[in-house]
Amino acid sequence: MLKILVIGPSWIGDMVMSQSLYRTIKTKYNESIIDVIAPAWCHPLLSRMPEVDSALNMPLDHGILALKKRYYLGKSLETNNYDRAYVLPNSFKSALIPFFAGIKHRIGWRGEMRYLVLNDIRILNKVEFPMMVERYIALGYDESSTFSHQLPHPILWPKLVVNEDEKQIIIKKFALSNYRLIIGFCIGAEFGPAKIWPHYHYAALAEQLIAEGYQLILLGSIKDHKIGNAIIQMLLESSRKHCKNLVGQTQLEEAVILLAHCVAVVSNDSGLMHITAALNRPLVALYGPSNPDFTPPLSHKARVIRLIGGYYKVRYSDRKYGYHQSLIDINPSRVHQELITLLNLD
Repeated sequence: MLKILVIGPSWIGDMVMSQSLYRTIKTKYNESIIDVIAPAWCHPLLSRMPEVDSALNMPLDHGILALKKRYYLGKSLETNNYDRAYVLPNSFKSALIPFFAGIKHRIGWRGEMRYLVLNDIRILNKVEFPMMVERYIALGYDESSTFSHQLPHPILWPKLVVNEDEKQIIIKKFALSNYRLIIGFCIGAEFGPAKIWPHYHYAALAEQLIAEGYQLILLGSIKDHKIGNAIIQMLLESSRKHCKNLVGQTQLEEAVILLAHCVAVVSNDSGLMHITAALNRPLVALYGPSNPDFTPPLSHKARVIRLIGGYYKVRYSDRKYGYHQSLIDINPSRVHQELITLLNLD
């Protein structure tokens, strides 16, 4: 039986996409045991991946070296007798734990100063593997599989599991109506307004959908709560009871279940977008400067709307510039058209 340790990514969207590697490993080694070490906030996702046997806590903050703590963490895993480790982040520090744990086969892409800590270093061909999910999956195959056409197709996309009982419990907890179908709006994104569809567009779309008989839930992190309030305030008084601002009011576990219960979702490029895709819910994904070719929503029920070409790196400093013009230019009527088309297909 093959025992595997995965050093998982720290971002929610990346963690969702990493499930494709675990699914790939399980098809090759059906009896394998896969443990994933990741920050605690990612564990609700790992618990919904049937391929993952254990989620181990990464107690160190993102970006912190903490060499001594990594050493002791690695040594604490030594008795697990892992046969191999996959290191998904590209940093030097991320490869230290399996090195200290004495895992003989340590696999990862070439990154910063990793020649000593990894002993199966792959050289990434970005042209051959343009998508992040392909780069994760490629690590699960021999080093000779350096071309995308050598990987099995179709790719095994992420597939999170939520059961029906959980959905009914969450509906009662947040006092949602049983008489109106739910559409979710994932209104936030990392790096702020530069990746966010304007609140007034969300409000216009919400008003139309409420008039058509739907109820809306707004989801996101606490830092986006004001955006949710701004959307609510723009609605007609009679419509507000059908739109609930749950931004910053849910744990990630609850947000996953709520998204699973939605008949459709509209989302910015965010972690919640990737979760929605992995739940196979009808999804309209709105992109501005970020690149849908690198990290697209992995679902046949997803539609991407983007009005510009090329890739523009988004930084935290871009917050001061407000909404990006390419997202402002996405008209609510266009999003509504895509959404209704998806609803009719589902």
